[in-house]
Amino acid sequence: MLELAGIIVLGILAQWVAWKFKIPAILPLILIGLFVGPISTFISEDGTQWIQPIWNTEKGFFPGESLFYFVSLAIGIILFEGGLTLKLGEVKKVGGVIGKLISLGSIITFFGGGVAAHYVFGLNWEISFLFAALIIVTGPTVITPILRNIPLKKDVSAVLKWEGILIDPIGALVAVLVFGFITVNVPTGLEEVATDATNNYSHGGAYTKHALIEFAKIIVIGFAFGLAGGFAMYHAVKRKVIPHYLLNVASLSMVLLIFVLSDLFAHESGLLAVVVMGMYLGNTDLPNLKELLYFKESLSVLLISILFILLAANISIEDLMLIYNWKTAILFALVIFVVRPVGVLLSTLGSNLKINEKLFISWVGPRGIVAAGIASLFGTKLVELGVPGAEYITPLVFGLVLVTVLLNATTARLVASLLGVFLKKSEGIMIVGGSRVSRLIASYLQKNNRHVVLVDSNRSNVQKAKELGLDAINANIYSDDLTDNIELSDVGYLLAMTGNDEINRQAMQRFGEQFGENGTFRLMTSEEVLNNKEFNQDDVFSNTHDYIRFTEVARDYPSIQEIEVDDNSKFLNVLEAIRENKDAIPLFIKDSEGHLKLIDTLSEVDVERGSVIAYLGKPIDFEDVVIATNDDEKLPTAENPNV
Repeated sequence: MLELAGIIVLGILAQWVAWKFKIPAILPLILIGLFVGPISTFISEDGTQWIQPIWNTEKGFFPGESLFYFVSLAIGIILFEGGLTLKLGEVKKVGGVIGKLISLGSIITFFGGGVAAHYVFGLNWEISFLFAALIIVTGPTVITPILRNIPLKKDVSAVLKWEGILIDPIGALVAVLVFGFITVNVPTGLEEVATDATNNYSHGGAYTKHALIEFAKIIVIGFAFGLAGGFAMYHAVKRKVIPHYLLNVASLSMVLLIFVLSDLFAHESGLLAVVVMGMYLGNTDLPNLKELLYFKESLSVLLISILFILLAANISIEDLMLIYNWKTAILFALVIFVVRPVGVLLSTLGSNLKINEKLFISWVGPRGIVAAGIASLFGTKLVELGVPGAEYITPLVFGLVLVTVLLNATTARLVASLLGVFLKKSEGIMIVGGSRVSRLIASYLQKNNRHVVLVDSNRSNVQKAKELGLDAINANIYSDDLTDNIELSDVGYLLAMTGNDEINRQAMQRFGEQFGENGTFRLMTSEEVLNNKEFNQDDVFSNTHDYIRFTEVARDYPSIQEIEVDDNSKFLNVLEAIRENKDAIPLFIKDSEGHLKLIDTLSEVDVERGSVIAYLGKPIDFEDVVIATNDDEKLPTAENPNV
């Protein structure tokens, strides 16, 4: 009992340390596991491990093969959660680079890693390609903490983030398929096939034929049960067959049921089934999907915390000594410095990424939790089946995970600095509130080449924003969703534009330092407008209009107009004309190069030729503009239509 409680406590402590120091959680988890496992043999009085995962009649947690049953189910739940995050619609939107990275890049890693493992380490082809399949996976859980502390250009961070998310289930799927192919090739029970008098095949022919049939069976059964489980779960939730308070545990039960049933029909198809089930549910309109994902994420954190301490503790000194040689160093060097860069460079040919950005993406490729977990499970099972070279799988993958995580976590910032991929200035804009006004302003800003993100707890507003092609996040300001989002690394301006002053002020207070380094602004309250109440003019979006007035103008005149101004005098006159119009609200001044400035933040006016005033509301009559800009200016003619 003490050991089990200790593992849980140490696991959660490792997760906290990882969060505190912004490092991947897998690093402290594996290090703790190695310390209480094989390393503890050098410290303990009797030379035994402090924690022994496998039962040895005196110590240990799991008798017989129980550990591997636990690992299988835990990995299944983790992969299901990964499948939930894989949005097929997002795959289409993320661009050709990411699509090539998860397709062409995975193929290069698979074949390059397999060839390297075979010729450098001397592993047979089956084990070599299983190793290669396992190292395809990077995973967001190891990428995100590394990138969170590095202000990168949006394109670079987006590529790394989406590669990690999308390649997680894909890499796991490839590993499951390779493992399935290896297991059906194990010549157990094939003697009858080979010696059957009616069989015209040689032993090798029967062997291959049986393997291919079993391999196809794994794929068909895995997809069939995964789709069936996802379909059943979706309709059960949509038709409210399952009460809300049972939703999370019912989904967990369904995952375990599909995993076990699929495995009964086709051995080792369970992992494939839960990945497919997760992908199916993740691409539906399930209203409780986010809640379900939160539950699975929390469960995954607990399982990962326990799992990787146990798996690392289960590695023996003998296993570690297997890879304590120069071949390991050469293999890891080839994977890190040759296979990964080649995959990235070929996948980014013809893209808009610069060579320094490609090199940085090549450098950041840490292997993660899924790779280590599946490696331990598959490696141990293959050792039990007597597959030659299987004993190398677990220590090799664990070793590569540790090396890549340590290397990237300690050098990513330095490499980013040397390559010059740091974001020099955060020009992105976060707008809190997704109302019609916010969407109008966001659309205008986006058309002017500014990265804009709308944040709203209202799903309808978020959906409308996405239909307009805007980046939008469904979140409330009291959660940590925003602080952990690496896609917001380029945000330097914060506009709080909800109808609730308390939310606006909370947004500025909570996120002003992180997302408002260049400025934080809010809407005035109705009280401030009516009573001329004193306020800090430097932090308001408009000195004259509150949320209600913005909303009314956007309702009646839902568009943003532009009027050209060439000098200070013309700017001031046009601005006055706009302000006197009750159906118009001045917003920005845009210079000839397209740079935008908030009008109400201008301390001094210095307008250059080619500038325009952008305002929300009713188009102002041309005559009014002429009169406002210059009383003596000639009216437009056919020869001179522009003022």
